[in-house]
Amino acid sequence: MNLDFTKTNGLIPVIIQDYYSLKVLMLGYMNAEAYEKTVTEKIVTFYSRSRKKLWTKGETSGNFLTVQEISTDCDQDTVLISVTAAGPTCHTGSQSCFQSQPNSKGFLYELEKTISEKIDTNAPNSYTNLLYRSGMNKIAQKVGEEAVELVIEAKDTNAALFKNEAADLLYHFLILLKAKAFRLEDIESILQDRNQ
Repeated sequence: MNLDFTKTNGLIPVIIQDYYSLKVLMLGYMNAEAYEKTVTEKIVTFYSRSRKKLWTKGETSGNFLTVQEISTDCDQDTVLISVTAAGPTCHTGSQSCFQSQPNSKGFLYELEKTISEKIDTNAPNSYTNLLYRSGMNKIAQKVGEEAVELVIEAKDTNAALFKNEAADLLYHFLILLKAKAFRLEDIESILQDRNQ
């Protein structure tokens, strides 16, 4: 990327966004050195305007921002970095410095992240992890069972039971996606293509 650091006296604004939910987490600034360090290490490093030096977000708190994707605006003078955050991003302890914003991708993406973390860390006593470790046949069987239970409830008039079965099916579907090494956005992109 050919970033233009000259327009703003050597510093460019950097928008930090959660990779899964698309929530804006914070705004910081980078000089060329901070940008190169971020690209190389895959951990976000800013230039502190008050301290006049580089600082890696999380160097004291441990709440590092791991880079997933980097893009720039059309003028090449602003950067958008999608990250996975190791903890709260804001110094107040909040997830985001911007509290009043919609969750663009929605809760299902956050749930997908939680499911993935339980599996990737081999979380003990986790139903999700235990089901995943039992293999594809068991996962597929569970999705089938939940689908049948949803169909049965669809023919009835109990709204609460229907919604709960729908939630169970979605949950197990996310586990199946993980087992097949796909993500929710892979399925979403197919639906988007079909909608054109």
